[in-house]
Amino acid sequence: MHIICDKQVLNDALSICLHAVSGKSMIEALEGVLITAGAKTVTITGYDMQMSIEKSFECQSIETGSCIINARIFFDIIRKMRGDEVDISVDHDLNAVISCGRSVFNIKAEDASEFPSLPEVSSKSGITLPSNTLRSMINDTIFAISTNENKPVHMGTLFETENGVLSLISVDGYRLAVRKEEIKGLDTSKTAGFVVPGTTLRELSRIMPDSDEEVTIYPEKRHGMFSFGSVTVITRLLEGEFLNYRTAVPGDMPICLQINKNELQEAVERVSLIISERLRNPVRCLFDGDNLNLSCITALGKSFDSIPIPFCPEKIEIGFNNKYLLDALKACPDGEVKLYLKSALSPCVLRPLEGESFLYLVLPVRLKAEEV
Repeated sequence: MHIICDKQVLNDALSICLHAVSGKSMIEALEGVLITAGAKTVTITGYDMQMSIEKSFECQSIETGSCIINARIFFDIIRKMRGDEVDISVDHDLNAVISCGRSVFNIKAEDASEFPSLPEVSSKSGITLPSNTLRSMINDTIFAISTNENKPVHMGTLFETENGVLSLISVDGYRLAVRKEEIKGLDTSKTAGFVVPGTTLRELSRIMPDSDEEVTIYPEKRHGMFSFGSVTVITRLLEGEFLNYRTAVPGDMPICLQINKNELQEAVERVSLIISERLRNPVRCLFDGDNLNLSCITALGKSFDSIPIPFCPEKIEIGFNNKYLLDALKACPDGEVKLYLKSALSPCVLRPLEGESFLYLVLPVRLKAEEV
């Protein structure tokens, strides 16, 4: 194998594929990237047996072929080299020579046959939408993914298609996040549901462009593929019974208040200044007439703030984990939202003023008698 390529393009490709490379593995090949040189392009592949990332780009191909090079060493070499073009050649004994400018490295490569085969995913039928839309939907729901390994299926986000709408749903037992978007060209007669691991979604959020470039999702029973530009991501899907989120949202929530989410977010942030990992007490929210009084008590002291709200017909004091409430508020894309309440022991629900583009549910924290 012998190729000459642009150093910055190679560096960018490696930085993307590195996210799917195993740090330490019983299979040494998984600590490397697979380099496959074709007639005019080269493809870099990282794979950790759960997710693979492939990135292709143009190169001057003097001799086609493939090999594996340790990912961390390769990336560090390319990143530190000075020059515009990188020359990479690998002989039949797997001796790799990497040169750029005045720098030359001789390192040992591995046989490409040692690299595990990637799962095969059909690209016949998929869900296509703008990259920035999917990226926004992921970022608006990823915070509610569970970290509890006792329920593995909740360690991912449910992708659901129904009536031409794509929904992303995350739940962790304390909160629920739902984002919906109408997708042009989506077959309204077909429904689908699959769960993508949170680890994959975090990487997708990092590497997907924040533009209207199209990304297509190809789901199958056990694996799914995300394709955008010259990048292909294949991921294992999570199996199991996902929470029926529709029944988790209370149907009867008689109190509905239109609030400025930025004002509420800033007030919660202020009263949370005395909260830390060591001093984790709830934020108390007292809905009293046309005022929302927020307070907190920790060993460090007391905090209080108040913001105006539309008249609340019932006096309700409810406690929240400050982080959970803030995550939901930050995810709301609109400045004005509807806040639904029922009682001190019922969840708080945030919805848009119109439509159903998002829903955030946060369970309350039971306040101790001496705190009330």
